[in-house]
Amino acid sequence: MKSLTLIVLLFIPCALGLSPHFIAFQVQKPLGISPLLGCPSGTIYVSSNRTDPFAQFHSVQDAVLSLPEIGHATILIGEGEYHETVNVTRSGALTLLGQLRSSSRYSVEQPKFPLNTPPSPTANLVQNFDNIFVQPGMDDAQSAVLIVAPSFNASLIGAGPTGAPYQSLFGNSDFKAYNIDWANRAANFAISQALVTDISYANASFYGCSFASYQDTWYTGRNASTYVVDGAIFGQTDYLFGFGTAWFQSVILANRACGGGIVAWKGTNSTDAKSNRYGAYISESMVIRSPDANATARTTGLCYLGRPWNDLATTVFLSTFMDASVRPAGWTPFNNDRPVILNTTFYAEFDSTGPGGDTTARIPSEHLLTPAQAAEFTLDMIFSGRPRWIDFGYMF
Repeated sequence: MKSLTLIVLLFIPCALGLSPHFIAFQVQKPLGISPLLGCPSGTIYVSSNRTDPFAQFHSVQDAVLSLPEIGHATILIGEGEYHETVNVTRSGALTLLGQLRSSSRYSVEQPKFPLNTPPSPTANLVQNFDNIFVQPGMDDAQSAVLIVAPSFNASLIGAGPTGAPYQSLFGNSDFKAYNIDWANRAANFAISQALVTDISYANASFYGCSFASYQDTWYTGRNASTYVVDGAIFGQTDYLFGFGTAWFQSVILANRACGGGIVAWKGTNSTDAKSNRYGAYISESMVIRSPDANATARTTGLCYLGRPWNDLATTVFLSTFMDASVRPAGWTPFNNDRPVILNTTFYAEFDSTGPGGDTTARIPSEHLLTPAQAAEFTLDMIFSGRPRWIDFGYMF
């Protein structure tokens, strides 16, 4: 019993943000001890190290494909780089856990966003990336590094303000990922769209993760609900875009350069998912110039907060710090064929701070919310209840 007690004491919370429920599973075990010690029965261990004696798979996608369609599954991903696309079509709940160091500790006194500390896309031990960019005749979804959608047709994004045809099906109702850095490295050349995520017809949440690309980094698709907390998202052009409902809590939006807007959202009619309020909602977060921004962006680049992908778009910033990389006007029309932001588009801010948070020069059509109005934009109200697929015990 003494040896077991010693092992448990070694596995103390070890990152800025952690889920108490998963700490003992995620921290690295001493050499020679199974990484699965203490994990839920049936947990699968993936390692990029081909000589790891405990590895059941060396590919995350192979582990996902081994799962049955239903039932909850947990996959522990060992330290390392994974060069692959992860495609989740199953309906059963799935949790991906990135391995964590056992040496560092969680401190509730540590500030969420030290302003003098740039975000790092390599803070986690697990990095999963691919290098696919959109080519002529290719749907944007086919470049994504992580796809959570029930079918190929459901994953498609399509073109224009209406997007791909609506699908009458739903996929994963509870996908979670913890402490994994995701990136599409084809976008290092900034030559085209290169997605990191495509979450469509599914519920998905992410904790302590980062997402890095240039154009179209993050996509919440039609009839999808997503939640991201305690992470960083790197991009340049429309790098938060979508059709569904997305809540970003305490995230860093890092502008690598400026093109289009940070957020390019679509709206939809009320028949697709009646219980949700479609749109992108950014709460208690930061908008900053990325430490790896190009030379032009570092000196003269100013970014719009967003532009409407169609005239029903909704984007709301709540209590968010904005540095000097944000344009004073805040918002811009989509392009020359849609040169006006109509009153069916809802752009709003509340309690923006920092040099870019000065709202005095914002466009006339933006809504500057009062405290009473801002109180209508809470996570529970956006998702019409307390979502069971979100881990509210996560500490950050």
